[in-house]
Amino acid sequence: MRLGIEQIRSILPQREPFLFIDEVIEIDGTNKVVAVRDIRGDEDFFKGHFPNRPIMPGVLIIEALAQTAIILYSVCKLDIARTNPDYYLGRVKAEFLSPVVPGDRLILEANNVKITDEAGIADAQARVGDRIVAKASLVFGIKPREISQ
Repeated sequence: MRLGIEQIRSILPQREPFLFIDEVIEIDGTNKVVAVRDIRGDEDFFKGHFPNRPIMPGVLIIEALAQTAIILYSVCKLDIARTNPDYYLGRVKAEFLSPVVPGDRLILEANNVKITDEAGIADAQARVGDRIVAKASLVFGIKPREISQ
């Protein structure tokens, strides 16, 4: 199963320029989601990270992995995800193994460790081709969206 950008926008609360998934290329039941981000050289963060040697910031790789984990959550808990809850990244344990640069195709994979109505744990990795560039264990919480008055 694949998801295009409009389907992704219907699930994720993030919007450009903070939306870091271009396409979901694989959904393996409630076990795994694989997404893609094509890294373009015109993205604002490259202006300062780093001039003349652009490298995608690790925190943005983690954000892309977290967004992939939210897609996984939505597959597992569709009825809750349809209510557009708030998602909170609670804990991250990450390793960065190789830089990500303009022109790379970042493959983002989130694997279900445990997902409940209120929380999730996902093991995730980011690859460029066969090269693993980052690994992370993500713990996140889900809360119903509060209606402001």
